[in-house]
Amino acid sequence: MRLRRNPNAIPRLQEHPLVINDPHQVKGSWKSLYAKPNQPLYVELGTGKGQFLAKASTQHPDHNWIGIEKIQEPLLQAAEKGTATENTNLRYIWMDIQKLRDVFAPGEVDRFYLHFSDPWPKARHYKRRLTYRDFLAIYAELLAPDGDLILKTDSLSLFDFSLEEFHEMGWTLQDLTRNLHESPWNKWNIQTEYEQKFAGRGMPIHFVRATPPKSTDSMEVEEVEKENE
Repeated sequence: MRLRRNPNAIPRLQEHPLVINDPHQVKGSWKSLYAKPNQPLYVELGTGKGQFLAKASTQHPDHNWIGIEKIQEPLLQAAEKGTATENTNLRYIWMDIQKLRDVFAPGEVDRFYLHFSDPWPKARHYKRRLTYRDFLAIYAELLAPDGDLILKTDSLSLFDFSLEEFHEMGWTLQDLTRNLHESPWNKWNIQTEYEQKFAGRGMPIHFVRATPPKSTDSMEVEEVEKENE
């Protein structure tokens, strides 16, 4: 389906109270933007029209949420959904995911979500997949020591590719299923717009929660803490 352009989307995003228009200035201090700054910070990469974030921020007020989207029209819809919730634990960023290091400090994010990302099915485009090892290295750097990443996709090829990349980069697979809606994890699942569409066609949803390898620094801290116990 071709995206319908909205010439008013950009100025409306620039004025929207939930959209952070200069995220570079907030690097390292994102939690200070929220009413409850000590809560975990969860970031959805490619938030689309925002159904997941609107529901997640409502069901989990004990977390702070950010949605990142590079296309202005769906982001505007997402931000308007966020406004309708009246939640104070929700923000949005209009940018390309490749710029994550420019706006988040190492260890600042507690969880990343990848929901139905473009599978880039052509073999020559594998480096564009958001679970390619270069992206995984970025996520690992920005995640807190106990942080994790959740991937949901209808694409079996992307899922298998992602599992291979997780393995090659030393990530640990904590939870995994190739049919989320028939699994124990479905009780906590919040569906996205794409998920509803694919599930309605009878397509299985693939799900994995993974944690990055611990850095040498974090391992040394843990060893010191154990010695002091």
